[in-house]
Amino acid sequence: MKILVINGPNLNMLGIREPDLYGKATYQDLVAMIEDHCEDKGIEVKCLQSNHEGDLVDFIQGAYFDETNAIVINPGAYTHTSVAILDALKAVSIPAVEVHITDIDEREEFRKVSYISSYCSKTIIGKGIEGYIEAIDFLAE
Repeated sequence: MKILVINGPNLNMLGIREPDLYGKATYQDLVAMIEDHCEDKGIEVKCLQSNHEGDLVDFIQGAYFDETNAIVINPGAYTHTSVAILDALKAVSIPAVEVHITDIDEREEFRKVSYISSYCSKTIIGKGIEGYIEAIDFLAE
């Protein structure tokens, strides 16, 4: 199995950005945790991050040509604004799970809207970085 983990804007700032909300683990800690878990499960994984919407679309489209089996995506703030990311997910028809470190339903009103969730088979919110492991395990089943 081959899984692509995509992280959107500001996730490269984990451990620095609002640690009271996002925790003290860094982006490097997140990637190491994901890679270790996938190695234990025999899953091939690639982790990508960008602060640019078009890059995220390119990552999704590239997954199709790379014969990726599943996508874990945390689009960051683009969750609430990006029809382009939603359309890219629909275009490639690769199973996907949306992940958010914080509970977006308990935050500002605008964060309660997710364009991405209308495509994803599951949305995991508020479980910290461990939510990525839950998403990977769900997709591997």
